[in-house]
Amino acid sequence: MSINFRKFSSGRSRRTPPSSGIPAYVVGAVGFIGGSIVYTYFHFQDEAPFTKRKRLLATSTDWERKQGDMQYKVLLKNYKKDILPPSHRASITVKRVGSRITQAANTFIKENKPSESIGAPYTYTVIRSDQANAFVLPNNHIFVFTGLFQFVKGEDDLAAVLGHETAHNLARHAGERISGGILISMLARITLLLDPSGLLHTLFLPAATLLHELPHSRDHEIEADYIGLHLAADACYDPKAAKRVFGAMKAVSDNDKASMPPEFISTHPSYDTRLTNFDDWLPDAMEMYNADGGYKCQRIRREMKAARQQAAILVQKREEEAASVYER
Repeated sequence: MSINFRKFSSGRSRRTPPSSGIPAYVVGAVGFIGGSIVYTYFHFQDEAPFTKRKRLLATSTDWERKQGDMQYKVLLKNYKKDILPPSHRASITVKRVGSRITQAANTFIKENKPSESIGAPYTYTVIRSDQANAFVLPNNHIFVFTGLFQFVKGEDDLAAVLGHETAHNLARHAGERISGGILISMLARITLLLDPSGLLHTLFLPAATLLHELPHSRDHEIEADYIGLHLAADACYDPKAAKRVFGAMKAVSDNDKASMPPEFISTHPSYDTRLTNFDDWLPDAMEMYNADGGYKCQRIRREMKAARQQAAILVQKREEEAASVYER
């Protein structure tokens, strides 16, 4: 007789309890990206020239300059119809003042960034526009809009603007901005891995803008104000002009409160902040301006005056020649 043994059960099927942990692939991806972020942050630490501010800078000067040259060519095409000719009085003035600032910038590089090359010769492009603005591209390309001349009344004022834009270039703010963007992009990927629904990502992006991108942008503007003030002083332009220019801008802004957002959501510091900073920095800048008992700058300013007079004669001569051709 055979005996059959049966396995009795309670009637309930055994199920594998659901896992409450994060999937291994997510942990691995987060670990890899997180490690890359830590490596990037510490490996590419840099010190801004002159101010000694610590910052992340992951781009090379060669790459930045190539990008600047490419964008320069694109903008020349875009603004082709509005670019003033080199013989225009405004173009001549901008280039003349810019050449003095360039000399100060070259000295700045030798003293503060001796390992870096000067780069391409500076270009100055003046664009006919009501916009009161100026900006710089990597590899020394400066654009000035004619609307700015409502606030710029003389060469000292213009030097304050060109010094500021040149300072952005010397401090490599464009490369720093791109480097910060890379870091934010890597962190954004982590938020998507941790929360595939995208909710964390949606919250992260405006937070990153408010807490990282905008504060850094304001830091860049303040740093450019500071370095630019000293460039102008070294080039023998009156440093007090910077406060005059931004004071004029503030006066217009005060009449149109809607035109200026609160500082904490702006890419630029408020005019009050900038004017206060200039008050703090002016003593050092004036000491540079008046070095050697003021002899150096007195001599150079006499040369500047002679250059202005000569330029005015040349412009008048060209205008007379053009008028005579037109009459024919």
